[in-house]
Amino acid sequence: MAKYGEQFKLKLVKEYQAGAGGVRTIAQRHGVGCTVLRRWIAVYEQHGREGLRKKYSHYDAQFRMSVLSHMWRENLSCQQAAAVFDIRAQGAIAKWERQYHAGGIDALAPRPRGRPRKMTRPDHEKPTGKTAPDERTREQLLKENEYLRAEVAYPKKARCPASGEEAGRAKEKTQIVQALRDQHPMAALLKAAGLARSTFYYQLKVLEDGDRHAELKTRIRAVYEHHKGRYGYRRIAATIRQSGQIVNHKTVQRLMGHLKLKSLIRAKKYRSWRGEVGRIAPNLLNREFSAQQPNQKWVTDVTEFNVLGQKLYLSPVMDLYNGEIVSYQMSERPVFELVRSMLKKALAKLRSNERPLLHSDQGWQYQMSAYRRMLDQRGLTQSMSRKANCHDNAAMESFFGTLKSEFFRLNRFESIDALKAGIKQYIHYYNHKRIKLKLKGLSPVMYRTQPSTA
Repeated sequence: MAKYGEQFKLKLVKEYQAGAGGVRTIAQRHGVGCTVLRRWIAVYEQHGREGLRKKYSHYDAQFRMSVLSHMWRENLSCQQAAAVFDIRAQGAIAKWERQYHAGGIDALAPRPRGRPRKMTRPDHEKPTGKTAPDERTREQLLKENEYLRAEVAYPKKARCPASGEEAGRAKEKTQIVQALRDQHPMAALLKAAGLARSTFYYQLKVLEDGDRHAELKTRIRAVYEHHKGRYGYRRIAATIRQSGQIVNHKTVQRLMGHLKLKSLIRAKKYRSWRGEVGRIAPNLLNREFSAQQPNQKWVTDVTEFNVLGQKLYLSPVMDLYNGEIVSYQMSERPVFELVRSMLKKALAKLRSNERPLLHSDQGWQYQMSAYRRMLDQRGLTQSMSRKANCHDNAAMESFFGTLKSEFFRLNRFESIDALKAGIKQYIHYYNHKRIKLKLKGLSPVMYRTQPSTA
């Protein structure tokens, strides 16, 4: 791992505290890891400049136990506890916790340093140069010779390029033993390979039958690549079922593991609360993120994208009936016109008798009198999340996480205009093509326009 001096660490921490960028931006700018920079910031906040200097410490069992007790009592993570006690070794506290659960406080005692003392044999156990006569029979010697020949031949075959890097698995072992059966006894080969006889014959039968999931693997890869890695095993299984093929989602999950296909991980959202600048509405939605009909409950929020130092803000409205994005607006500045234009587009799609509940967080845009006036003129009811409680608007947060993990972090953008065009294409894909399991395997628009079963 690279060594960083005290001045370098202090420079990066000061940049973060001065607002020169987030952790990820500053870490990429200076070529350090995000986790390392977060640790420097946390240690500096706890111990000041002293926490950034080199430190060589030897911790006894009592100190380690006190660290674990404090961490459990205060519900801290290992990284937070390391910052509080200025423990520099990465992963040390997690290791102490595993040792304690395995052997109690005695297991926390540090091992003695230095090489272990070399043990000497007692005089009566020292070799005298005389060997006992070999009393084995000729038959036993022949069997041992056969095993040794098989043991020598097996690793040579295992190192051949055709056997692949995973020659230790049962399938590869079976292939090697099968190839050497003509030159060596079966029992000796199985012993050298560490393979049970029943396992050998089972794997041999599987090899003779061929890969029965070859066609399914091809379909899984085709669906995965068509959706650009956005689908996990559940959606891929649902898509294959829609084409008429019966398949279990656990089979799809196992085969995706063999193919090394994995969906993306969600990312955190942008937060922009500026305090109370107007009136705060009550939380009428109360985390009831389901609706019985379209245009009954809406949710909205604003999120931020960063491309080469330039920012783009997105303000959408989602219908909780089917998760469809009713309208959206993008802007390079977080101004009120961004939210006003979005709301104007959404209101234009309502019928005269439709007056949905519109839920948002306590962002300054939603507290403005102009925004509230637009809702009152159309007869919409306003609802707001509680302060600093993102779970009250979880449906909108979920969409932002999906958008950024399935689209934004999958691609590279050379300009804000390219990002705008991509977001427009993705939202159309999200509404019309991307299926949802809770919508019976249909996309939001397909679910809304399906014939009524009443």
